Amino acid sequence: QDKEKLEICKLNDPPSAETVKDMIKYARNVIEEFRRAKHYKYILCLTLTPLVELLEICELSLDKMGAVFEDSNVYMLHMMYQAMGVCLYVQDWEGALCYGQKIIRPYSKHYPSYSLNVASMWLKLGRLYMALKNRTAGIKALKRAIAIMEVAHGKDHPYISEIKKELEDH
Repeated sequence: QDKEKLEICKLNDPPSAETVKDMIKYARNVIEEFRRAKHYKYILCLTLTPLVELLEICELSLDKMGAVFEDSNVYMLHMMYQAMGVCLYVQDWEGALCYGQKIIRPYSKHYPSYSLNVASMWLKLGRLYMALKNRTAGIKALKRAIAIMEVAHGKDHPYISEIKKELEDH
């Protein structure tokens, strides 16, 4: 699946091998920069300003990488996941949902059928849909999470009972 994970944009004039190589180097550097910045900001104290800066790092890098990489590219997915995390932290449910919706399809392709990474993303999406009063989409997403988790954890796992209770309460 390496080809799918490192997918580049399908353009009339495809980027050169050197451009792709440079973008991979950039992506690795920005991911490391983000990790350092996130660690530094968390140690100092989480305030809105550093979080806005972290989100800006994500958005700027996604814009730059998006000129070469498809959204399904692992570097793009990594930054989208980080951006979603920041949005969740600052309770920007719409922003988090937007990133989650972009992430779920490639995750479903890249990970095995019963991956807890995919289940976790469906769970987040389900809860976001519910928070944003889209009950139908929320139920559908939570049921997808449950289906994966039942295989991965077993039908009697406490996580599954908790999610089923959430469904009943809505």
